[in-house]
Amino acid sequence: MSLWGRILYHSRSLLGVALLSTCALYGVIASIVLTCIGKRHLAQWTTARSFYYVMGTFLGIDIEVINPENLEKLPAILVANHQSALDILMLGRTFPKGCTVTAKSSLKWVPFLGWFMSLSGTLFLERGNRKKSVETLSKALDNMKTKKRAIWVFPEGTRSHSTKPCMLPFKKGAFHLAQQGKIPIIPIVVSNTSTIMNSKYKVFNRGVITVKVLDPIPTADLKKEEVTAFTERVKELMERELELLGYSEAIVDTDLPPEAKAAVEVTTTEEIDASVEDQDVSSKDTVEEAVEIIEEQESAENPSQS
Repeated sequence: MSLWGRILYHSRSLLGVALLSTCALYGVIASIVLTCIGKRHLAQWTTARSFYYVMGTFLGIDIEVINPENLEKLPAILVANHQSALDILMLGRTFPKGCTVTAKSSLKWVPFLGWFMSLSGTLFLERGNRKKSVETLSKALDNMKTKKRAIWVFPEGTRSHSTKPCMLPFKKGAFHLAQQGKIPIIPIVVSNTSTIMNSKYKVFNRGVITVKVLDPIPTADLKKEEVTAFTERVKELMERELELLGYSEAIVDTDLPPEAKAAVEVTTTEEIDASVEDQDVSSKDTVEEAVEIIEEQESAENPSQS
């Protein structure tokens, strides 16, 4: 990577942290105000929007959503693949009103962001304490069903930082919760974002991330002993969609991971070949049409010869 690329990577990273802290501070204030007026359930939604509009604008990153209407089919448990810090922009673009997110309990101690999450009703899950995590999620069930709200879960449990369109193994907590409450699962698939941001290869580009919201999957007839197989089926479905979405479209200011670079080169070559074939066919069609016109003109000029 060039010196300029490294400068861009580090400067954008610092800008991202500053913007994140600013939006989180806004979230703290919004949570306090909304709680006082009985609208606490909107705190995460309004703060999420600020993450997207403020951070996305300054960092040059846009989010394209396919099937956004599925986000309105609540109550539901939303499950999405988890890749990098850019997921916060994806959340900001797609987060439904009244939705809450799950997070590891250690995040509550992070300045600004943790304060906002604590005040806004985030469901903190303790790693290694499955019983307590289940209790936390179970308490949210009644509220979800009666008020038609949602819980957002990253079933991988941590960021994958993957440079390939793939996912880590899924944890089953969200799916057990869906089975217990007979609440639909809505899978959300995000294109691989390593072309936009990847810390290992010092990648931080501008670009467009594609998010596809799949149709709700009912769980009304799902039995407890079927949850493991159900979890795998949902993961396989999401991985197939991720393969189709591929890599996020990037304006390359810094660099690309090797795997993404190879995929982009292959795609470019295929597009060029297809373009050449189209031009050949078009040229052939044009010549054939010209010959037909000439023959028609000659026939019209010499009717006796026809």
